[in-house]
Amino acid sequence: MSFERIFFILGGAWLLGLSLGFYWLFRLFKRLTKGTKEGNLVKVLEGILAEEKGNKDRLEELTKQLRQLEDLSEYHIQRVGMVRFNPFKDLGGDHSFSIALLDAKDTGLVITGLHTRERTRVYVKAVKKGKAEHEFSEEEKKALNKAKKR
Repeated sequence: MSFERIFFILGGAWLLGLSLGFYWLFRLFKRLTKGTKEGNLVKVLEGILAEEKGNKDRLEELTKQLRQLEDLSEYHIQRVGMVRFNPFKDLGGDHSFSIALLDAKDTGLVITGLHTRERTRVYVKAVKKGKAEHEFSEEEKKALNKAKKR
């Protein structure tokens, strides 16, 4: 094989490799500049940076709102404890109840319903930081303890 043929084959392979490389770069450039009229890569990159800044600002706002919601959620009912019981031995069934409703700081209330044949009475007692403001019955204490454990 002559030197000219080897040179021609190597030169052709070199040109083919360069052509494929430029084609790949041209496709990449076209994909990056898609949506722009001039095809200016600098404008595309500036747009991407501006969009990233906007996303960062929105993310900070969402983080701030999330913290506010977390702070507010401390005051929502988060723990519930319920006890059914029969306060009067002459009545059948556990128709009476005590239910404790507490927030994240163990503040809330205990509702007790006492059922008799003639009527049902409902009582509400406040709870602050896990402590009763009025004296609790045994059933109310059980409901409060159940709520605290959850």
